[in-house]
Amino acid sequence: MERKLFTALQGDAADKLNNSLSKQGFRRSQNVLYRPSCAACSACMSARIKIADFSPTRSQKRVMKRNAYLTRRATSPWASEEQYDLFRTYLGGRHATGGMADMDMFEFAAMVEETPIKTRLIEYKAPDGTLAAACLTDVLDDGLSLVYSFFDPALAHNSLGTHIILDHIAIARELGLPYVYLGYWVPGSPKMSYKAKFAGVEVYTDGAWSPIGDPESHDASLNPLTSTPIAEQVAKINLPTSRS
Repeated sequence: MERKLFTALQGDAADKLNNSLSKQGFRRSQNVLYRPSCAACSACMSARIKIADFSPTRSQKRVMKRNAYLTRRATSPWASEEQYDLFRTYLGGRHATGGMADMDMFEFAAMVEETPIKTRLIEYKAPDGTLAAACLTDVLDDGLSLVYSFFDPALAHNSLGTHIILDHIAIARELGLPYVYLGYWVPGSPKMSYKAKFAGVEVYTDGAWSPIGDPESHDASLNPLTSTPIAEQVAKINLPTSRS
């Protein structure tokens, strides 16, 4: 049984709240911030890359070289039919049975456009203008947060998911931001294993960020006894003050 802590993200203090809670393992979905808080385990851990500790592997360097032909374009969070068509193709090829498989154009537009904070839609286009990949990205005071990314599954050999992360690391360095937030990582999940392959990855556990270390060392998080009571979790959340 999945359980989440969540709060509305709205008003003049939306940016402050998002910055504060993102540093405490929360993620944004439209105008809601949430964090897994299951009673049976604590396996869903927020992950981020510490830019100062990152250096690409030989494989990641090959990915960057392979995708050097793509052009990056950062736009306002405004949905287009071209983006939606790519999104549908991506879901059909990668997540046909997932919870987003039935999203229509209006729901996709809401996912992209309903944001009360500084958000960008970053597109990656081929020389002929074809949209190859895109990522909805929040700009935090200490980093970039990848909200949702999608790409052409026909270009799977290009490792576009990895390329998007590598490019966001480059953007963060250009902006002088120390982190790139990757969303949640679950030990033992094949679909999320790629997140642990980046040097400098940290995970949020027990109220603090720490290096991920050996991914297999986190198996204990699947145990029900590792989950902190929800009342204690709520009591330990730090909220921004009105003057901060």
